[in-house]
Amino acid sequence: MLSVPISPKVIGLYTFRVTLLIWLAWYLWCLFVPPGQGLADRDISFPAGSGIRKLANDLKNGGVIRSSWHFVLMTRLRGESHRLKAGEYRFNDGMSPDKILNKIVSGEVDYRKFTLPEGYSIYQAAELLEQKGYFKKDIFLEKCRDKNLLARLGVKEASVEGYLYPATYNLSRFGGEEQLLEQMTGQFTKVYSAISAGEGSGKFSRHEIITLASIIEKEAVLTDEKPLISSVFHNRLRIGMPLQSDPTAVYGVRAFSGNVTKADIQRSSPYNTYLNRGLPPGPIGNPGSDAVQAAVKPAKSDYLYFVARQDGTHQFSRTLAEHNRAVRYYLKN
Repeated sequence: MLSVPISPKVIGLYTFRVTLLIWLAWYLWCLFVPPGQGLADRDISFPAGSGIRKLANDLKNGGVIRSSWHFVLMTRLRGESHRLKAGEYRFNDGMSPDKILNKIVSGEVDYRKFTLPEGYSIYQAAELLEQKGYFKKDIFLEKCRDKNLLARLGVKEASVEGYLYPATYNLSRFGGEEQLLEQMTGQFTKVYSAISAGEGSGKFSRHEIITLASIIEKEAVLTDEKPLISSVFHNRLRIGMPLQSDPTAVYGVRAFSGNVTKADIQRSSPYNTYLNRGLPPGPIGNPGSDAVQAAVKPAKSDYLYFVARQDGTHQFSRTLAEHNRAVRYYLKN
């Protein structure tokens, strides 16, 4: 029986095809099969200006891809090299490289959300941040009074109280207290600039407007009543009458819950507007845009008093006699 010799060319072609199939299988395996079962999370930072190779090496060293070389090749073949978004990402070892790349291209960075409610003071904000496990309360409060940081943020006062705009913020997982304060004061500046440009602040300075707005925010329940409450305080300031605002009596002691005691009213504090005429030395919380707008542009009224009706609204009065009757009626009921 005669055997037909196989030419070296055929052997070479066969070997090339087998090698190509093996390489292709390896490539697809590295590309679509994750290295783990999704039980391990990894935080990967991709700073602005860093290259694809460094990112691929960090992903490989973090155990979320099998091959940095294949990841670079896949990124370039897809034409995504220049579409990668910088930021901090969280991946797990159960994600395929394809899904990891999609996440980076779409910029799905890993954020911690923080919402500062309207009227919250820096003390309440610090407690909320500590409860969420983001920052230590004492360290956050230190940053709120850091003179160098305040200068960088454009706050000329003793603290950022009043200058933290109430909103929801995305804080990168590796971001610290300063990053959050920069976001909140930056948003405050934008909002205040828009309001003051449209209405002007009259004879009051920015600090005085924000101080008044913080009191309005604490007193009001309904947005519609804020301009009217503002008018009461503006009227009192004009005639030199003490503001006698309950929230000012407990600032720095405890959060205002709607009620104060006789001891609160008699407590010696520069913020206590029962004992001191005029505005307090600074804000007692962080007001929202509605309260700032009301402080800048109060309603026109001759009211000097108001009392809570226990349903979220207030009864406004012009004279002390009217006010006393309202107090007796609503407290009785």
